[in-house]
Amino acid sequence: MSTLPDDQILDTVATGSYHSPHDVLGLHHDPAGRGYLVRARRPLARTVTAIFADGTDVPLQHVRGGIWEGGPVRAAGSYVVRATYEDGSVHLADDPYRHLPTVGELDLHLIAEGRHEQLWHVLGAHVRTSDGVPGTAFTVWAPNARAVRVIGDFNDWGGEGHAMRSMGRSGIWELFVPAVGAGTSYKFQLLTRAGIWIEKADPMARWAEVPPATASVVVESAHAWGDGAWMSARRHTEPVQRPMSVYELHFGSWRPGLSYRDGADQLIEYVQDMGFTHVEFLPLAEHPFGGSWGYQVTGYYAPTSRYGHPDDLRYLIDRLHQAGIGVIVDWVPGHFPKDTWALARFDGQALYEHPDPRRGEHRDWGTLIFDYGRNEVRNFLVANALYWFEEFHVDGLRVDAVASMLYLDYSREPGDWAPNEHGGRENLDAIRFLQEVNATSYRRYPGITMIAEESTSFPGVTAATNHSGLGFGFKWNMGWMNDTLAYISRDPLYRSHHEGELTFSFMYAFSENFILPISHDEVVHGKGSLFSRMPGDHWQKLANTRALLAYMWAHPGKQLLFMGQEFGQISEWSQARALDWWLLEQPSHQQLQRFVATLNRTYRDNEPLWARERDGTGFTRLGAPTWNPNVLAFARRDGRGVVVAVCNFSGNPIVNYVLDLPEAGVWHEILNTDALEFGGSGVGNLGVVRADADRRARITLPPLGVLWLRYERDPHIPSPERD
Repeated sequence: MSTLPDDQILDTVATGSYHSPHDVLGLHHDPAGRGYLVRARRPLARTVTAIFADGTDVPLQHVRGGIWEGGPVRAAGSYVVRATYEDGSVHLADDPYRHLPTVGELDLHLIAEGRHEQLWHVLGAHVRTSDGVPGTAFTVWAPNARAVRVIGDFNDWGGEGHAMRSMGRSGIWELFVPAVGAGTSYKFQLLTRAGIWIEKADPMARWAEVPPATASVVVESAHAWGDGAWMSARRHTEPVQRPMSVYELHFGSWRPGLSYRDGADQLIEYVQDMGFTHVEFLPLAEHPFGGSWGYQVTGYYAPTSRYGHPDDLRYLIDRLHQAGIGVIVDWVPGHFPKDTWALARFDGQALYEHPDPRRGEHRDWGTLIFDYGRNEVRNFLVANALYWFEEFHVDGLRVDAVASMLYLDYSREPGDWAPNEHGGRENLDAIRFLQEVNATSYRRYPGITMIAEESTSFPGVTAATNHSGLGFGFKWNMGWMNDTLAYISRDPLYRSHHEGELTFSFMYAFSENFILPISHDEVVHGKGSLFSRMPGDHWQKLANTRALLAYMWAHPGKQLLFMGQEFGQISEWSQARALDWWLLEQPSHQQLQRFVATLNRTYRDNEPLWARERDGTGFTRLGAPTWNPNVLAFARRDGRGVVVAVCNFSGNPIVNYVLDLPEAGVWHEILNTDALEFGGSGVGNLGVVRADADRRARITLPPLGVLWLRYERDPHIPSPERD
């Protein structure tokens, strides 16, 4: 006779609530030493038989609660279970509980230490073959759960027959389910310490149902990458030393109705025509509420299914790379929503979020904050960054809301936050996390960039981690953005009293590696569009826009512009509708769009404007002898050439403006925002400015206009007599 587990264990196995069902079900040594016994759970069956690969049939006898046992058999081997039922139906299936664990000891060790850099290969749902049988391995981290079951299409969302095995102190649960393949929807059912069953989407799911549905989906990739040349070249480049003008877009409202795959041709054609070097997508990770624009993430490893299969996103990025366009994706490790079916209180207790609400909750945003000091949570986030680089070949991650991560008192009243171990306000766990994710990303993927949206004066955001910096490649220059937009929105009549708003950024322009953003945040929540914030009539608004962008593109730092601003979007952006593309039926808005394309190409063709972003000696502000508070002039050098930007933010042209240029000789007017082709008034210098032996030049400055002048060594200038 066999030695069966006691009735209490059998009852919990029967209900799918035992933490180690494989200890009871499957193939086990016969205590009498006669070989092996077979146990299977088949409730309501009339007969149950184990059929081994060698042809041996082993009838099983009902023991208790739908659990059957038979044997002994002399040798262990693969088998299937045949069950017959009172209605005459016969069900033949491989048994999940005869399979070995699909997660190894090294994986468990690395997860516990928080050092598993390819976590997505272990946790989640993976189509695999076990002992010659195709199926899906399900694995989840839930250390506070008393039991875990997997439910889905394959078991009519009833998990009693698919209880998962606890892998001990690691908190990992796993189960291999035969015959389950790609396209299967699933969730996890977890028994909390309070004795309540809850249902959760897979935190490591790599695809999900289209919202508002919330289940995870088993997925396989069949995409064959064709961007090898891009990826190879990327390893040998440093973004800070390359031109970068970024077109930021919300994919769903750029041109509504496009899938990732269908949008590839249109987006590539547009970005190439406009001359941008990169696109930056607002978050593409799965999120339940479209109005969050993707900034409240529930599926960190799942590209949103709103626009197609993950391979369709791979296709889009692949095509962008082959067209010479870099790809940046917004990433949101600072907080996550409270949806009950997602990460919040995942196994019935605070797990991904910090258990102390003073550190674990963003009350302003109604979201939760990750527990950055917990190894497994930090690993979840670090591996997620690596996942986007590895699986989707993205070239950069723009990290959202970094300031909210750095400070324990962020948006909190006195007494509503707890200081760190040294009595300070810095979140030391978050700082260590940011340093780790940046250092690891750069080590594994040379040539990528990590970008911080950081709005304070926190030191060393783009300093190397081995010099106590956070290790980002770039930081958004929010101070420049706020000051410049405040200045440019003023009537030109009053700008002379606010020159400092325009020039203060020069004081710190090289303290970090900056990106100058005019982002989605500046065209929502009642702020209007960039065009609508400009003073004056329609012509003046367009002129101001051109002047601002030319000043921005010449200013130290890289550039980012949100979609629609390149052609003068009039209305405030809304994710619920398309951009105002109809404006391009008006010549003036076509001309602004043409100007931005010219601006991008002129910028890319002139290395002084981008090649020495770390070197403050490559920048010089120009002044005397003439001074005008509405005129700003500065030079950019790269060691071989020099470009000067002269900006007139007054509403009138200025004739014979005297300016000392860096070199004597001929300067070519390579950009004039007031050119007729861009919708301007045509005021300028006929393409040429001459500086005398004292480097002094007399320049005509257009109203609300910016000139870019490039120094020409030994130029050939045709004389009027010969022409």
